[in-house]
Amino acid sequence: LLFAGTILLLNFNHTFFNKVVKKLKLKNLSAGNMFYFKTGTPETLRNETITEKIKKISVHITTHLKPLNDEQFGHYLAGLIDGDGHFSNIQQLVIVFHSLDASLAYYIKSYLGYGSVKKVKDKNAFILVLSSKLGIERVITLINGKIRTINKYNQIVKNVLANPKYMDFSKNLNFKLNVSNNFNNHWLAGFSDADASFQIKILDRFNRTEIRLNYQIDQKTKDILLLIKNFLGGNIGYRKSQDTFYYGSTSFGSARNVINYFDHFHLLSSKHVNYLKWRKAYLIVQNKKHNTKEGIEKITKLKNTMNRANDNVIV
Repeated sequence: LLFAGTILLLNFNHTFFNKVVKKLKLKNLSAGNMFYFKTGTPETLRNETITEKIKKISVHITTHLKPLNDEQFGHYLAGLIDGDGHFSNIQQLVIVFHSLDASLAYYIKSYLGYGSVKKVKDKNAFILVLSSKLGIERVITLINGKIRTINKYNQIVKNVLANPKYMDFSKNLNFKLNVSNNFNNHWLAGFSDADASFQIKILDRFNRTEIRLNYQIDQKTKDILLLIKNFLGGNIGYRKSQDTFYYGSTSFGSARNVINYFDHFHLLSSKHVNYLKWRKAYLIVQNKKHNTKEGIEKITKLKNTMNRANDNVIV
C-alpha cells in the first residue's frame, strides 16, 4: 500500500489502516441511508406515530466552540486517538480522518505544532502523521491520564515509552490510563468524531409509524461501551457475524442525554452537521409535529440529507 507524497509511511501498520478504511466504509453505509421503510399514505401516517414521553430540550443552539485550553484539547485528542489513532513500533502516531474532515486534521496539526497531513492514495481518507520526538512527547503529555482504551495505552507504553530514545522523557512521566467514570469533558466528543454515527430511523409497523433517533458506536470490545452506557443510558448489542459490540442510545431519554452532552462538548468533524439535523428531528418530536404529514416530511428530509458528501452547511 502506497501513500501519496511520502515514502516514510511504508513502515506504517497496514493492518491498522485496512481496519480503519473498512470502518469508514461501514460508517457510510450505516449512518443515514441504510434503513428502508414503507411510509404508506400521508393519511395513514397522520396520527399513528408512536413514541415514548419526550423530555424537552432547548430550541437554542450554543455557539460552536473548539477546546479552549490544553486540558480540554487533551481530552478531545485522547478520545480521537482512542477511536482512530495508532502508535506504531517506529514511534509514529497516525490518526485517520474521513476526507470530509481534512480541515480537522489540519486543525489538530496546527494546535500541536507538529506533524504532516497526507491524502491517502485511492482512498476516501486523510492521515495525520507525527514522527518527530518532540511532537510525540507533546501528544503524550497532552493525553496523559486521559486515554481510556487499554489497547492505545499499551501501544504508547510498549511502542514509544519503552524505546531507548524516550528514556529521559519516560522516567519523568507517570503515564496513566483514565479509569474514571467522569465524562464531563471533551473525550467523548473526540471519540465520537472517530467512531460514532447519528441515525434517524423511520419504521412502519402494523400501519403505525415509529421514529427512532439512534446515536451509535461500534467497537471490538464492550469495555468502553459499558462506561458510555452508564453515562448516557441506552443499550449494548453484539453482532455475531462481525464479532463486534455496539452501543445504541435507542430511547428518547438517552437521546436527550446525548443532546445535553454534545450541546456542551462540541463535535469538531463533519458529524457536527449530522448531529444538528438529528437534534432538529428530536425537536419535531418534542413539539408533537411528528404525527403530522408536514412533520413526517421534515424528519424524512433530515434523514435523507444526513451523511452526504456535499452537505457542508450547518442548519
